[in-house]
Amino acid sequence: HAEEGWWVPAYVIEGDASRNLKALAPELRSVEDLKRYAAVFRDPESPDKGRFLNSPSGWTSETVNSQKLKAYGLDQLYTNFRTGSGAAMDAEIGSAIRRGQPVLFYYWNPTPLMGRYKLVRLQEPAFDAQAWATLTDPANPAPKGSSSLPAKLSVGVSKAFREQYPDVVQVFERVDLPIDTLNQALAQMSEKRTPPRDAALAFMRQHPHVWKAWLPEQVATKVEGGL
Repeated sequence: HAEEGWWVPAYVIEGDASRNLKALAPELRSVEDLKRYAAVFRDPESPDKGRFLNSPSGWTSETVNSQKLKAYGLDQLYTNFRTGSGAAMDAEIGSAIRRGQPVLFYYWNPTPLMGRYKLVRLQEPAFDAQAWATLTDPANPAPKGSSSLPAKLSVGVSKAFREQYPDVVQVFERVDLPIDTLNQALAQMSEKRTPPRDAALAFMRQHPHVWKAWLPEQVATKVEGGL
């Protein structure tokens, strides 16, 4: 499943003795708690407010997050900061984390960034369809908070493929990738600029317990021997 939400680096909550970083928001668990911690995420351009790093303008998630700031009573406490692109957003998050600085941001997974750093997702109200409708409507004056509904990632094949390769389709129907494992694999692939085939082979060698569940036992044994 693909997930999206609001995240902070784990060291903001837990500290990091190896980097001599103190926990700056030890009781931060939910979006409601952010009301007490605006000073931790201080916006250098508006020091009296915190900074929330939103999606770039034009993304659907940017509208949702802007409405969430209102729904959670944070729009007067935090600057709604948008970068110019997804790459600029990644650069800002990565820079803050490398420097050990507090950063509050929207993000999603599976993505390389999620596998690169130890992050904590802040709790939000459970998904509610009526509340979600107020978040996707930028003109709604009274938005209500809601988590996003996890999106199921699917494998798609053509009708001809399904008819010609039923055994392969059965494998695809069993495919299930643990999200943390997938994030870490994507991070390694991104950092090392690994070609897709090499990344897939490395994944299969490192995580046989994952893909063996997709195959009949005899086939799995053959595949493992081929690795």
